[in-house]
Amino acid sequence: MKKILIIEDDQIVANVYRNKLAVEGYKAEVAGDGESGLKVMRTFQPDLIILDLMLPTISGVDVIREIRKELDFTKVPIIVFSNTYLTNLIQEAWRAGANKCLSKSNCSPKDFIDVVRHTIGDSGAIPQSAPAATDPSAGKSGSLSSDKDAEFQADLRQTFIDSLPSTLYAMRMGMQGLIKSENELTRLRHVYDLYRRVHALNGNAALAGMVQIAHMASAFEALLKEIYEKPKNINASSTRTVAATVDFLGLLFERGTQAGRQELTASKILVVDDEAISRRAVVYALEKAKLKSVNVEEPEQALRLLEENDFDLIFLDVDMPGMTGYELCAKLRAMPHLKKTPVVFVTSLNDFENRTNSTMAGGNDFIAKPFLFIELTVKALIYVMRARLPPNR
Repeated sequence: MKKILIIEDDQIVANVYRNKLAVEGYKAEVAGDGESGLKVMRTFQPDLIILDLMLPTISGVDVIREIRKELDFTKVPIIVFSNTYLTNLIQEAWRAGANKCLSKSNCSPKDFIDVVRHTIGDSGAIPQSAPAATDPSAGKSGSLSSDKDAEFQADLRQTFIDSLPSTLYAMRMGMQGLIKSENELTRLRHVYDLYRRVHALNGNAALAGMVQIAHMASAFEALLKEIYEKPKNINASSTRTVAATVDFLGLLFERGTQAGRQELTASKILVVDDEAISRRAVVYALEKAKLKSVNVEEPEQALRLLEENDFDLIFLDVDMPGMTGYELCAKLRAMPHLKKTPVVFVTSLNDFENRTNSTMAGGNDFIAKPFLFIELTVKALIYVMRARLPPNR
């Protein structure tokens, strides 16, 4: 029987995968952090190691480095769970010796088992006797397996849905604590608590097949990690984006959990900014979420595009020569097909609070320059995904 070690700090996720592996005939052990994972590895002698990159105390990347230092484990396959928005971390994992990276927000239990089989083969457990020819279920093992997978997924989905009210309450309390914090140390503690909750939400949503929630949580997790590691980025703009994301997750919990409504559809976004570097930064941030965009530098050119096309979201620089972002927004709001299209103004951080307290000239939101790439990604996802939600029943 082949043995698998799972290093995962989320007990729910770890237990689900351990149980799924047991059903498939593998022997699995679980460790809740990197340090205990290394200890279990030495005694358990696994054929495969699966670990989350986002572990407390010792990061998943450092765990991989330690594994590869030990002669007995230099060639043991390592599969990591990653957040696709943390590209630098994924690259570090590859360099440290990971063999395969799985996106935590997109990996179902079935996908997980398929990857395990592809990596180390079948479990090696003694197979059960084949059904007799007179057995009416003979030859239908694939169908029975599919039925079991569907039932398993349905149970996970319902358990996840039942947990959402308490999850939302905890996130909102954490957000309030962040807003009310009077010093950096307290702010960082609230950011970290939020980060750990969103990290768990990402993994649990993926298990339950809640693609939209998992996708949003994945981007949000990356934003919280960024501002926790670089506290100087905790400002009025990023705090506003964090609060908006918590609110939007609440909306997703209400209207984004229906079966059959989990696909992430394509979108079309317009970016208008006369500064080439700033414009490229916005486009890059959108590309991180695989959001397609058209970008132009002249407001007049943007007007012609707006007259002839529909867009799902528009980013406008505020200060542009010839026509300000406010003036361009007022003109596009006069076009019937763009009356309700979300518009986000991009402005300097120094002027951010004054802008947000003033009339938005028909805009929906602001983001401050210089912005974090992942902050703009999160903000874009909120508007694009909100437009795709089913109406209230």
